[in-house]
Amino acid sequence: MRPLYGFWLALFTALVWGMLPVAGVLLLGHLDVVSITWARFAFSALFVLAVLYQRRQLPSLGELGMPLRWTLLVAVIALLGNFLLYLLGLNLLNPEATQTLIQIAPILLLLGSVSINGERLSMLEWSGALVLVAGLWLFFNQRLSHLFAAFGDETLGVVIMLGAAVSWAVYGLLQKRLLRTLSSIQVTLLIYAAGTLLLSPFISPFALLQLPPLQSAALLFCCLNMVFGYGAFTEAMRVWQAAKVSAVIALAPVFTIITMQLAVHGWPQHFSSSELNVTAYIGAVVVVAGSMLAALGKQRPAA
Repeated sequence: MRPLYGFWLALFTALVWGMLPVAGVLLLGHLDVVSITWARFAFSALFVLAVLYQRRQLPSLGELGMPLRWTLLVAVIALLGNFLLYLLGLNLLNPEATQTLIQIAPILLLLGSVSINGERLSMLEWSGALVLVAGLWLFFNQRLSHLFAAFGDETLGVVIMLGAAVSWAVYGLLQKRLLRTLSSIQVTLLIYAAGTLLLSPFISPFALLQLPPLQSAALLFCCLNMVFGYGAFTEAMRVWQAAKVSAVIALAPVFTIITMQLAVHGWPQHFSSSELNVTAYIGAVVVVAGSMLAALGKQRPAA
């Protein structure tokens, strides 16, 4: 039952992460990216704080040496960079493109592990990376000449999303070091709390309080998404093989495409069609396949 339980948790994670950029589209016209990110970090920090307080497992910064404190600070900045750049990219690209491009992040994490931790990539992982790049080429087939001919908003959006992917990979590498000393939920609390404090001077509190009902619901969804999406992901990693969890989560762009189509038909006043051609949809599927191959390549035969 544990593999089936892990599969459904991973599939739930892929679903809610796939829906996230669609909710983000509703918010970006009413709220700045810093306030959105602050709300998600603050909500999640309070939730995790309540859980750890009940379990009497609150972390202590006093137990961390100075090198680990600097590692924690850089990890916080990297994750904040990922969240902020993702929203900035979403403001310039359609949800399907942002969710497809962010699939580069796990590949960059693999490459980072090779260069920093001395790990070796399997043939399946290399194949997955190449398939993913081919999928991106297919996905942007309609706009390749435009992307390279002039540095417009769409090109800037792609560059920003690449920055978001790099930031996430840096966070992933640093998190591995922190997990040697603290549990995953303790690391989560410290990062969310620190991120909340760092962003607090730059938020727009009145804008948060004056959101229309639909946008307030979208913000609540984004906050709950962060808590339960990452919670389901962590639990899935606990009960199932990490490679298989990562492979299932790679389905997120598919759920983004489906959710976006439903949103366009259900709320045409808020959403517009991305007008992707058949080749672009095939490219998205190829990107997913590449992510899955790279993830499954992490599996190592038992000794």
